[in-house]
Amino acid sequence: MSSVQTLLLREQFSNPQQQRDSSTLGMWIFMATEVMFFGGLFAAYAIYRMYYTRGFEEGAEGMTLLIGSINTVVLMTSCLTMSLAIRAISQNKQAQTYWMLILTNLLGVLFLVLKFTEYIQHYHEHKAPGVWFISHKPEAGAEQMFFVFYFAMTGLHAIHMTIGIGLVTAIAVRTAMGRFNAEYHTPVSIVGLYWHFVDIIWTFLYVIFYIPGFH
Repeated sequence: MSSVQTLLLREQFSNPQQQRDSSTLGMWIFMATEVMFFGGLFAAYAIYRMYYTRGFEEGAEGMTLLIGSINTVVLMTSCLTMSLAIRAISQNKQAQTYWMLILTNLLGVLFLVLKFTEYIQHYHEHKAPGVWFISHKPEAGAEQMFFVFYFAMTGLHAIHMTIGIGLVTAIAVRTAMGRFNAEYHTPVSIVGLYWHFVDIIWTFLYVIFYIPGFH
């Protein structure tokens, strides 16, 4: 057993494979709870949109398709760089893994910058729900409900993205310290699963909030 494995193998596990399988299962269970959490929000959005279709369409018309599309490309690219990081560490290429993780983080930060730029734009357009919201469209109430869902769901996604950036940063630092190699890189794979999950959630958010306005 390598020194890295000896150092990081927890006492409750008999071997690295058992620890890896348990960690992976734990992450999948966590993501299942996240699917149920976001699934409830998606279901609520679908129900409200069914009853207030015109108002939600009016809300979607106020979305910035260009920024949303750029952010989608940014996240899909970060999904690629994260996959390359996992592949690199499985081949014992620590330096390449480190730089792929750094690039993944930079793309995540770019996503958040663009997202908050869009938030500020909506605020100046008086689309933030509450006392700031102003609309003279026929379905103003339903339009405001659209933006309630928009800010709540994309805001939660931004929180998850921020957590992901923190996790990737921690993994990058540990990679630079030589904590992972081809034999032991479970944390890299686990964080990669989380990152891919956050990317997939954004894909669904992009479809329900931006695409209707495009049509």
